[in-house]
Amino acid sequence: MNIQTKIAVNISEMARMCGLSRARFYQLIGTAFPHPVYDVSNRRPFFDEEMQKTCLEVRRRNCGIDGKPILFYAKRLPTATTRTRSPAPKTSPIVPEVIDGLRSLGMSVSSIQVDAAIKELFPSGLAGVESGDVIRAVFIHLQRQKKT
Repeated sequence: MNIQTKIAVNISEMARMCGLSRARFYQLIGTAFPHPVYDVSNRRPFFDEEMQKTCLEVRRRNCGIDGKPILFYAKRLPTATTRTRSPAPKTSPIVPEVIDGLRSLGMSVSSIQVDAAIKELFPSGLAGVESGDVIRAVFIHLQRQKKT
């Protein structure tokens, strides 16, 4: 752990250098880590270069300034970037029309069934095919599937 120290750092940056959350770092100030020095002009806490080295040594050795051992959790591995899911493949725009036509013929079907039947019956696409012909072909196809 070869972290470069600066002339002065605030508490947030010191916590980051030690690999701790700000809240956990505040909990350990006074027992494991030294109290910060306060700037008299603006009352802001900071750690000078020597205190930074002390804090980093405490973190490295797992032994506080009071001499008691401290157990730190291991650093978390960076989370893998989650891939955005590709949108579900859209059904062709004729599917709702075909479903309505099949329902009017007394058949209850899902859009998945209709889409699969259209892909099987018309592998080259529906260009130039009238919707009535598509409904008839899908109806016959699904009826044959029911019988088997």
